[in-house]
Amino acid sequence: MPSGNKGGGDGLLNTCEHCCTRVEDLTVKLGSNVILSRVNLHVNCGEVVGVVGPNGAGKTTLLRTLMGEMPYQGRISFRVGGNPSQTPQIGYVPQKLHLEKGAPVSVADLVASAVTRRPVWAGIDGSTAGRVKEVLSLFSAEHLVKRKVGDLSGGELQRVLLAIAMTPAPDLLLLDEPAGGVDAKGLALFYRIVRGLRQTHDISVVLVTHDLAGIYSYVDKMVLLNRGVIAEGAPQEVLADGKLVEVFGAALWNISCLPDIVKDKGKGGDNAD
Repeated sequence: MPSGNKGGGDGLLNTCEHCCTRVEDLTVKLGSNVILSRVNLHVNCGEVVGVVGPNGAGKTTLLRTLMGEMPYQGRISFRVGGNPSQTPQIGYVPQKLHLEKGAPVSVADLVASAVTRRPVWAGIDGSTAGRVKEVLSLFSAEHLVKRKVGDLSGGELQRVLLAIAMTPAPDLLLLDEPAGGVDAKGLALFYRIVRGLRQTHDISVVLVTHDLAGIYSYVDKMVLLNRGVIAEGAPQEVLADGKLVEVFGAALWNISCLPDIVKDKGKGGDNAD
């Protein structure tokens, strides 16, 4: 199980060897239905891990379990600053924000609520307004401050939610399907911002996605999940693993811009081994 390896992108920093998050023999059940079975996963300090898998693979369940929202069997442990921690600061960007499209909530209201830990309708004073703009500027979103949340594009909303998840800066950042409803340009910006956060804040990131092509150049490690860990390693190793084709099946070829290494594997172009 490799740790501290570089991903496909240029300029990614080597991660430290202290394991920030360790999942051991994790099993999650809903009634008699096994959602996750004996999952083992290490997320090192400062590491960006991409978790990929088909629908129903248990990806969102894994994130919810890390946040303490799901009962489980097994062990989850965290280390912060090299020391064991029972209560790490966890930031979370959900798949969707459940808000009525016509709701009169502005980006400023939403971020101010995160900054002050007060309700969105509590109002914004001068000092809070300055802090809101400062937070949004870190995510190339300061120009959105007066916009209504329901009017944002997918990429704009993801950056606002990321700003909220990083207030305050967490030890572990969890991203659930950030590619949903976001165009290629918006995704590239989002992934660059996430990579920058890792470098500037030394936080660990777990990114759940179907976007195999998009994350290839931005993650240090890729995990193929289908109720259990099927493959794990550097992105190029997982994408070259024949298990990827087995898990995704024909749906894999509907993904645009797949790296050539996956296409070659699917065509049987690597049969020498």
